Amino acid sequence: MATVSDFIIDRLIEWDLHQWYGYPGDGIGGFDGALDKAQKDGKDFRYIRPTHEEIAAFMACAHAKFTGEVGVCIATSGPGAIHLLNGLYDARMDHQPVVAIVGQQARVSIGSDYQQQIDLERIFQDVAGFVETVTTPMQAQLVIDRAIRIAAAERCPTVVILPADVQRLTMEEPRLEHFVSRTGVGHPSTAVVPPSEELERAAAVLNAGSKVAMLVGAGAHGATDEVIAVAETLGAGIVTTLLGKDVVPGDVPFHTQQSGLLGSKPSYDTLMDCDTLFLVGANFPYGEFLPKTGQARGVQIDLAPANLSLRYPMEVNLLGDAKATLTALQEHLQRATDRSWQEGVVASMTTWNETLAASADTEAEPVNPRYVFHTLNERLPQNSIVTADAGSTADWYGQHIKLGRGMDGSLSGSLASMLASMPYALAAKFAHPDRPVVCTIGDGAFQMLGMNELITLKRHWKEWADPRFVVLVLHNDDLAQVSWEMREAGDPRYDTSQLVEDMNYAAYAELLGFRGIRVETKDDVAGAWDAAFAADQPVLIDVVTDANIPPLPPHISFTEAKGFLTALLKGDPAEGAVVVDSGRQVAAQLFAKAKSALTPGK
Repeated sequence: MATVSDFIIDRLIEWDLHQWYGYPGDGIGGFDGALDKAQKDGKDFRYIRPTHEEIAAFMACAHAKFTGEVGVCIATSGPGAIHLLNGLYDARMDHQPVVAIVGQQARVSIGSDYQQQIDLERIFQDVAGFVETVTTPMQAQLVIDRAIRIAAAERCPTVVILPADVQRLTMEEPRLEHFVSRTGVGHPSTAVVPPSEELERAAAVLNAGSKVAMLVGAGAHGATDEVIAVAETLGAGIVTTLLGKDVVPGDVPFHTQQSGLLGSKPSYDTLMDCDTLFLVGANFPYGEFLPKTGQARGVQIDLAPANLSLRYPMEVNLLGDAKATLTALQEHLQRATDRSWQEGVVASMTTWNETLAASADTEAEPVNPRYVFHTLNERLPQNSIVTADAGSTADWYGQHIKLGRGMDGSLSGSLASMLASMPYALAAKFAHPDRPVVCTIGDGAFQMLGMNELITLKRHWKEWADPRFVVLVLHNDDLAQVSWEMREAGDPRYDTSQLVEDMNYAAYAELLGFRGIRVETKDDVAGAWDAAFAADQPVLIDVVTDANIPPLPPHISFTEAKGFLTALLKGDPAEGAVVVDSGRQVAAQLFAKAKSALTPGK
C-alpha cells in the first residue's frame, strides 16, 4: 500500500518537479525511506544532498531562478527545519517559487516539549506564503497541491510540514464527504494583460516623454526581445537592476547596466535626468537613485499588485505579466523621431566602458580585483552562467560583467546573503549540466559555507556533460565589503571582526582532486582564466587581490566621501594603502572635498 510519503513523491513528479535538494534526519525519516524506494523503482526525480540544509534552501531558490520552475527543498524537524530559513527568505525577498517539505515529531508529541519538537507553523509563518501541517492522509493531496500552486502563482516560498507518524501512514484518496477538499494538478496562467484603456493611458504618457528611462528588473525575465523593442520605439535608455542584469544583453548599446551603489554613472545620469520613468518588473528599493518626485511621469508594469507605485509615485500602474503586457503596449506606442536622448545614453556608456577598462588596469598590490573581473568578462563562454556573493564581488560583478544573450547570472538580491554564490552555482550546474558555470566568491563567504560545497562538487562533477565549473576566490584576507561600509560610515576598519584567516585555497582544491591555480600577479590572470575554461574538470582560481581597491560608485555622495575620510583620520589600519589606491581609482578629488569640509574654518 502506498504511504503518504509515496503519494507526495508521486505528486511532485506529476507537477513536473524532478530535482529536489535535501538533507536527511529522523524527523523526515519516513519520507527519506520512501525516496530510497522510489529511486530504486526508477521514478523520475533526482534527490541531491548538499552539506547543509541552508545550502539546500539556497539551491532550491537558485533552481527556480535559473529554470523558471518551482524549487524544492527537504529537511528534517527542529534544527534542520530552522536551517532552511535563510534560503527561504532569499526566495521570499527575490520572489521565487520554492516548496519546502519539512519533518515534524509525531502528532501525539505536539505540545509535550518533546526533543526537536518546535512550533514550525509559527516559525515559517513570516517567510512562507502558505504553511500547513498534514494531519491526516486524506489531507495530503490538498496541502501539497496548494503549496505548489501558491508558490508558482504568487512567486513565494511555501512550506509543507509532515509529522513523523503521518509520513508512514497509508495514503487515502479524498472522499466525497463534508469537510473534504479534492484538488488537482495544474498551474494558473500568469500571462495577465491590463485592459486596453489602461494600455492606452500608459502609452500616452510614454509617447509624450522625450527622455524615457526604462528600469528593468527580474520580473522581465523571458521578455528580452519585448523590452528592447519598446526601448527602440521610444528612444529610451535601459537600466537593469542587479537581478535583472541578464534580461538585457550587455552588448545592447543603450543598456547602461546597473544603478545604485554598485552601478554605472550612465545609469545614475539616465535615472536622474529622465522626464519619464518606466519600471518593468522591477522593485528597485534605493530611492536616492530615482528621480525627484514630480520630475518624471511614471508608468509601471508588475505582476505583484503590492509592488505597484511602491518606489516612485506612478501615473499609470499596469498589473500584468511583463512579456504579454509589453507586447500589447507596443501596438499603442509611437516611434520617437528625436533620438538625441538615446544617442546621449549610448555615448555616455562608451565613455564609461573606457573608464572601467582604465580602472581595471590601475596598479594594485598584488592584483586589482577589477582586473580579474574585467578579464573574465572578455572570456566568458557564450552560454555561461555566472554567480556572485553579496560582498565586494557583487560590486565587480555589477560593474565589469556584461552578460551576453544566452548567458545567465544571479546572486542573493534583496536579502543580499553573503554565502549564496556557491549554492547558486551548483544549482545552476545541476539545472544546466551542459553549460559552463563560474562562481565568483570572496574568501570570507568561501570560508563561511562555500568550502563545504566543494565536497558536493567532488561527489557529482563527473556526471555533467560539460565538466567546466570554475570557482574564483578573491583572496584578500578581509571582509572587504563591510570594511568599506565601515569607512563610508566614518569608522576605521575593525581588524578583530574584519580580518579573514589566510589559507591556500588552490591547495585545498587540489586536495579534493580538482585543479587549483594560485594567482599572485596581474600577468597571470588571463592565463588562469584561459586554463580554467579549457580544463576537463572543475578549477579553483585563488587570486590574491588588493583589499584596498575601493568599491565606491563613481557618483559617490559627499556624505560618503566625508565619512570615508573621517575613518582615515581616526586611524584606519590600512590608511596608507587605501589613500594610494583610492587616488589611483580617480577618487582623490572627492576626498579632497570631504577634507575641506572637515577642516576648521572651511
